[in-house]
Amino acid sequence: MKHSPKQLIAATALAALGLVAAAQTPPSQPPVNGPRQERMERHDPAQMRQFMQARVAKRMSKLKDTLQLAPAQEGAWTAFTAAMQPPANWTRPDRAEFERLATPERIDRMQALRTERMARMDKRAEATKAFYASLNPVQKRVFDLETARRGHRGGEGHESGRGGWGMHHRHQGS
Repeated sequence: MKHSPKQLIAATALAALGLVAAAQTPPSQPPVNGPRQERMERHDPAQMRQFMQARVAKRMSKLKDTLQLAPAQEGAWTAFTAAMQPPANWTRPDRAEFERLATPERIDRMQALRTERMARMDKRAEATKAFYASLNPVQKRVFDLETARRGHRGGEGHESGRGGWGMHHRHQGS
């Protein structure tokens, strides 16, 4: 098939325009740490802590209303909710600091963080057991149902995608 000179000129001009447009469009760079990390870095740690505390307070208020606690159970409730609060001084570990550490130092730091986390989880588990012991059989059943929901994605009452009330569950089917 033979092309006329006008067709060849038009094709060459279109190709040149495409190259110019491609040269002016900067390549898109994927985020280094991913979109979740970007969102977390945009937020002030104090604001994040305040948000988390408000979310915990809302869940606790709903649970308390659902349990219909007797006045004699208020002390156990107060101890339970105090143990469920996130530590006031907790901050997310600094990624840049971790990157500067040698591997053995990084492992030691991660083990220390794990030990701290496990101590908080143990405290929450003991507080949960003590509070549970103060409940009557009907309240225990309600507590079981409400807290079991917290550990499954997509379950009713689900808000965060994590196990609630200090008990972490493995998410299955997600």
